[in-house]
Amino acid sequence: MNLFFLSMLMIASGGVLPLFLWRQVNLAKMIAVIGIGSGCLLGLFDSLFRLITGPPPGVSFSPPGVFPLSFHLDSLSAFFLVSIFTVSLLAAIYSYHYMNNTEKQIGAAVNFLFFSLLVTSMSLVVTAHNMITFMLAWEMMSLSSFFLVIYDYRNPENRKAGYLYFIFSHVGAMFILAAFAVLYGHTGNFDFAGSTIPDTMKILVFVLGFIGFGSKAGVFPFHVWLPHAHPAAPSHISAVMSGVMIKTGIYGILRLYGILDLQTPASGIIVVIFGMVSGIIGVVYALGQHDIKRLLAYHSVENIGIILIGIGIGMIGVSSGNPVMAVLGFSGGILHVFNHSIFKSLLFMGAGMVFHKTGTRSIDALGGLIKSLKITGITFLIGSMAISGLPPFNGFVSEFFIYMGGFKGIARDPLTFVFCLLAIISLAIIGGLALACFTKVVGVVFQGEPRTPNANRVDEKNGSTMIFSMVVLAAACVGIGIFPAPFLVMALKAVSAIGLDYGRIPIEPFAHMTADISLAAIIFLAIMAILAGIRIRLFRGKPIGHSGTWGCGFTRPTSRMQYTGSSYAASILDFFKPVAPMVVDHPPVAGLFPGPTRYASHVHDVIEMHLERIIVNPVLWLFDKLRWIQHGDIHLYIGYILLAIVILLFFV
Repeated sequence: MNLFFLSMLMIASGGVLPLFLWRQVNLAKMIAVIGIGSGCLLGLFDSLFRLITGPPPGVSFSPPGVFPLSFHLDSLSAFFLVSIFTVSLLAAIYSYHYMNNTEKQIGAAVNFLFFSLLVTSMSLVVTAHNMITFMLAWEMMSLSSFFLVIYDYRNPENRKAGYLYFIFSHVGAMFILAAFAVLYGHTGNFDFAGSTIPDTMKILVFVLGFIGFGSKAGVFPFHVWLPHAHPAAPSHISAVMSGVMIKTGIYGILRLYGILDLQTPASGIIVVIFGMVSGIIGVVYALGQHDIKRLLAYHSVENIGIILIGIGIGMIGVSSGNPVMAVLGFSGGILHVFNHSIFKSLLFMGAGMVFHKTGTRSIDALGGLIKSLKITGITFLIGSMAISGLPPFNGFVSEFFIYMGGFKGIARDPLTFVFCLLAIISLAIIGGLALACFTKVVGVVFQGEPRTPNANRVDEKNGSTMIFSMVVLAAACVGIGIFPAPFLVMALKAVSAIGLDYGRIPIEPFAHMTADISLAAIIFLAIMAILAGIRIRLFRGKPIGHSGTWGCGFTRPTSRMQYTGSSYAASILDFFKPVAPMVVDHPPVAGLFPGPTRYASHVHDVIEMHLERIIVNPVLWLFDKLRWIQHGDIHLYIGYILLAIVILLFFV
């Protein structure tokens, strides 16, 4: 693992050196991008090499010290490292022109420091080989991302988002620590081993771990922090947090499942249920958002749900003795981890370009941007089709394998049949709603006419590094969709690391089927492009007349007469009103000569809506009653410590 630790050192140097050069902004940014980017590039090559050739079954490193720190790199770790290094590399390149605010020189340098710590800590999380190493890396990841969320700390909303994220991160860490404590209590060591503990304890450990890791992943109902934190962070950080950081929660679930060697259907049922709810609720809430980054944040909840559905199908396949179903489910879910990191990073970077040029994230304040931000509009459109699961883009490939895993389980026992059928129906609903949501975003933001001056007179100048990262990610969305086989092999090797025998499963027919469907979509798109070219050729040089059309009495249309995001999604949201209550501020129009009116709508997150009443207020009341403990007397504080030691002596 020498190259891995060398890459960590390079990434860390890319974050530390700009602190000494913060007065020279461009030089500091260049050193940060070169240091972080070159470290990610080295780590990416090393991870790909180990994933393709197969790491030896004992690539570990244990530095001498007080704590038994240990690191191990297997194919599952290598797969997640590929996602981490790919997205972080492009995010570092993107940040060069995005972080060009000369008024925040020291802030930019500090941002690069915590960015490098985040990349390093994520890499250490997926290579940690015992509980102590894992928790130390996990805590470093949570703290570094917290400081990145509050980058613009002068904004009260950003500070609130940071505090909310901080609380959920550490509550989740407590559940992970509780799961590890139960493991340690039965095994007597800090290594990742739990296959010999009783089955009831395995379920307890899995449930505790699922809550802790699910909180980091943004699984419903532990997702409350996510739609606040992602919009608050800079866009390249949002891309990293949504694209790869929340996937460390998925990694934790997979690793814990492999450690426990669970054969019971309960684990798969739990994961599928949470996946279905997260997927549907996430995309419904996304439909009701007016902030483009907040909308994308809720789509992270949706795609985590899709990943969980795939993993859950794989777990049910293992417990029911259906290896084809297991491999299809696991490989589809794990491949969607990588695919989501690609298209979600692309979408956040596209939203960042829009915000960078217009100064607003409000969907209804934009319009017509594809005329001035052509590359951004085209790449955002590609990302939108990829996240909607349309061929020939990468999102389709992984979702197709999850579908096939579900269909393979329909002919099994009644319990497997029910949950596979529900999973398939949920995936179909999620895909339809996602398509509707991104039709809204692309139509309102990039098509039509500018609705406000913010959306007018913009261009893509002074943003070449941002465009480069988006183009690379868009090309990856298309490339994986057209040539899915190598990436499927990578996912299968990652599946093998959790103890599944995939070598005897005939997976090639499904890969060929995916390629055939993508090829058919390419042919269709090529035909449409040819027809468009013929039309342009025929109309070239011909005069085009302009005249008013019949407009139902509106002979002078304005940009205010266009569809808004609220009006487009209203009928869909009305159907989901029980789980997505919407508050509308619209005074009635009355009288022969009505005055000015307004319309504003807001979709409430039911968990967030009741969180304050059920949890926050009771906790604050309890802490207020316990305030007398904090009195400032140092002697009593020493007494507390002695009392705690005496009590612990009875148990140790």
